[in-house]
Amino acid sequence: MMNKEDTKNQMIQAVETVRKTNPMAGSITNTVTVNFVANAQLAVGGSAAMVYLPDEGEFLAKVGGATYINVGTLLPIYEQTLPHVAKVLHDTGKPWVLDPVAVGIGSLRTNLLRKFKEYKPIVIRGNASEIIALAGLWGMEGGTDISNVRGVDSTDSVRTAKAAAVALARWTGGAVAVSGKTDLITDGSVMAYSHGGSHFMEKITGAGCSLGGVVTVYATAASPFIAALTATAVYNLAGTRAENKADGPGSFQIQFLDELYKATASDIANNPFEMEEVNL
Repeated sequence: MMNKEDTKNQMIQAVETVRKTNPMAGSITNTVTVNFVANAQLAVGGSAAMVYLPDEGEFLAKVGGATYINVGTLLPIYEQTLPHVAKVLHDTGKPWVLDPVAVGIGSLRTNLLRKFKEYKPIVIRGNASEIIALAGLWGMEGGTDISNVRGVDSTDSVRTAKAAAVALARWTGGAVAVSGKTDLITDGSVMAYSHGGSHFMEKITGAGCSLGGVVTVYATAASPFIAALTATAVYNLAGTRAENKADGPGSFQIQFLDELYKATASDIANNPFEMEEVNL
């Protein structure tokens, strides 16, 4: 098992590499949150590019360091764009991150997410209900019928998603990040629990979506597990710090972006987390 000090050192290296290299992390993402996703990626040191069309998505997949696909608000063109880009990413061995927002709502979303199974994203990020539902859609242990999903809000606790997260991580060979009061990150053999954040994250749109975008930035410079853990850690750290300065959700969002920008590599690596071996 990877020890905690080694993990922290890898997190520090990921943060420092991103800030030195300004890597491209393209996104095909939720139209409700596209601005916040891009700003968060820029704040941590990445370079953002948001696209919709199949040819532009393919271009970004080939030239970018990693790509983020979020199915939050689907446009008709996404029926062409998303499977095409996911296939290009898989075939070229480029890392990509999936956010299965509201899995189970509508046939287009369901069919697209079903297709993604064979293209194996290196990180899957979602709330507990989304992770459990995606495992169910992909026929994996810990999953449940997708008809139980209730939109974008989680009705399950993070710990109930443990088996589903492990199964998904083992299938993809990457990592899964489950967002909640205490966040869970696993690569199928190691489990990390990351602490912090803010209650204001539930009062703004885009906290989860932008986290997926930041995971993608770090995925250009680190393993899937380290990328997911580092992104989660900086979010928890920035959320805690921003809450102490904010008067409400509006000022929190501004302070949060500032804290993402100001957080040092050491601060991020030392944000509280625990690790354990997976026994499933």
